[in-house]
Amino acid sequence: MAENAFRQQIPYGRSTMSKRVLTTESGAPVADNQNSATAGVGGPLLIQDQQLLEKLARFNRERIPERVVHARGSAAYGYFEVTDDVTRWTSAKFLNTVGKKTETFLRFSTVADSLGGADAVRDPRGFALKFYTEDGNYDLVGNNTPVFFIKDPIKFPDFIHSQKRDPFTGKQEPDNVWDFWAHAPEATHQVTWLMGDRGIPASYRHMNGYGSHTYQWTNEAGEAFFVKYHFKTNQGIRCLSSEQAAEVVGKDANSHQTDLLQAIERGVNPSWTLYVQVMPAAEAADYRFNPFDLTKVWPHSDYPLQRVGRLVLDRNPDNVFAEVEQSAFSPNNFVPGITASPDKMLQGRLFAYADAQRYRLGVNHTLLPVNAPKATTAQNYGRDGAMALRNGSRHDKNYEPNSYKGPAETGDALGAPLAVSGHTGTHAAPAHTKDDDFFQAGELYRLMSEEEKQRLVANIAGGLSQVSREDVIEKNLAHFHAADADYGKRVEEAVRALRED
Repeated sequence: MAENAFRQQIPYGRSTMSKRVLTTESGAPVADNQNSATAGVGGPLLIQDQQLLEKLARFNRERIPERVVHARGSAAYGYFEVTDDVTRWTSAKFLNTVGKKTETFLRFSTVADSLGGADAVRDPRGFALKFYTEDGNYDLVGNNTPVFFIKDPIKFPDFIHSQKRDPFTGKQEPDNVWDFWAHAPEATHQVTWLMGDRGIPASYRHMNGYGSHTYQWTNEAGEAFFVKYHFKTNQGIRCLSSEQAAEVVGKDANSHQTDLLQAIERGVNPSWTLYVQVMPAAEAADYRFNPFDLTKVWPHSDYPLQRVGRLVLDRNPDNVFAEVEQSAFSPNNFVPGITASPDKMLQGRLFAYADAQRYRLGVNHTLLPVNAPKATTAQNYGRDGAMALRNGSRHDKNYEPNSYKGPAETGDALGAPLAVSGHTGTHAAPAHTKDDDFFQAGELYRLMSEEEKQRLVANIAGGLSQVSREDVIEKNLAHFHAADADYGKRVEEAVRALRED
């Protein structure tokens, strides 16, 4: 397997001697690891002390750049088991047989804060899942919410900048957060999710996961379907109020990591049931709103949930840095039978995620055990670069096509082709009969109980009331009024009350 081959190439910390002897990086025995070499007793240090220089140099390089987003994360290994026949919709091999199991790796994360942030904060949670399939790795990169703040990737850097620490104050600023949302009316739906009860999960085990984006499945007959993924937690939904979260953070900033680690260690393996919504591709063009808009959900009354299988986490990583920090996910990692849709946010992420990992980890990050295929072997002509581990035979060619029986293309497409038409240019989303940015936020608000509405309004008002510009406050209030008259009225009254105090 790829992991065993990696360990054979780099027997880190091992020795061929009869007892375990401390060595340098090159394998030479270390005579003294407690005292640096000096010029005489008490003299200055010697530059020839290899152990000293090597330890200091390696220590200086122990940290890699943290992820720009989703920096703080926890992860575990597990498996996915198919429980229902979905072959009428997809030809993906890992989904083709009821009872079939595929090894997985799931990384949870917060979005906005840095690696040193706390777990129990109001923030969306990343839900990045790697399937080690027989056709290669399939990465499903989603969140614990079915929608997102924006619908076009060109806005993504600006959105993240507005949510991150301010370059002057060094902390997240309500002025920046709410100013961006004031100029992004499509964010109203996700803001309602974030500021509601599900904005702070009690643990990673007690929240749902969503593919969020729309993907395309293709069956053996070449028929195309658009799908959305829903991972429903089998532990039940549990969330924290703002007050409860502050208490949890004060006791253990690593609360979600602690909970996940300890649950798996004691054999309480968390699980999720995967459902999909399935839309025949032909229905997308005439649907009442753009089905590829990441700020909207598909009503279950139109496309009911179809059960697919069960995801179980049953093994903690042995080394957080090697396996969690160096894990890399890309929504561009598809397998035959599954591919992308015209979802603009997804299209942007197809490039951005993999490129971010090439920057963080290097061009050969896919050779690391956590990222390498496990049920098959990667075979391509990628060579060299930093930390190159793929040597091959001395006679292997590094170009294609060739006459030496090197890996060759199959000619098979991942899925059915998408029909496109029109002129190139910067276009808004295609017109649908019901495409406003507010109606689903209003529907979500009206689903809430009276107590849930009160907490939602209090959470929004607590942040919006701190904004210094009145025009920014007014723009945001207009969004809530547009979503639901009662919603807007309550938020406005709460904001005014807090600003008068």
